[in-house]
Amino acid sequence: MAITETKIDLKSIIRNIPDFPKPGVVFRDITTLLQDRDALRYCVEQVAEHYRGQPIDYVAASESRGFIFGSAIAYYLHCGFIPIRKPNKLPAATLRESYKLEYGTDALEIHRDAIKPSDKVLLVDDLLATGGTGLASTRLIERLGGKLIGIAFIIELDFLKGRDKLKNYPIFSLVHYDQE
Repeated sequence: MAITETKIDLKSIIRNIPDFPKPGVVFRDITTLLQDRDALRYCVEQVAEHYRGQPIDYVAASESRGFIFGSAIAYYLHCGFIPIRKPNKLPAATLRESYKLEYGTDALEIHRDAIKPSDKVLLVDDLLATGGTGLASTRLIERLGGKLIGIAFIIELDFLKGRDKLKNYPIFSLVHYDQE
């Protein structure tokens, strides 16, 4: 596949929505990026090219925006795709991993037969904030015996220090925000 030659300023395309979902928070809305065919292609190509040549059997991504990028990156890398979903969304037997949110807890699930021991997995998501979703996803992959090759994000909110929770894994992010 052709690689986009021109660097794209993704920050100029990502919409900032102040005070969402609560006062004081600036929400980084990727819907504007998804609508821009060049920016969407650029994101997929940049992440895929970063991992090209590495032995990856599957790209796994968590619900729901991670699916958008994860499946396209899996296609680009010629490997399978594994969805990691919210509870009770997968039809076969699952493993569940709970994680803490700012106010409460949530959980993610993966099919028990999605990964075999020693399968090599790239985890993809749209955003790294506090790291809870990423950590829960890595735990699910590893509980099934998968070997995590890396974790890729489109956006990383550096000031929330989510990378600290994932310090044992190589992380690649396209866009960094240093402050709210």
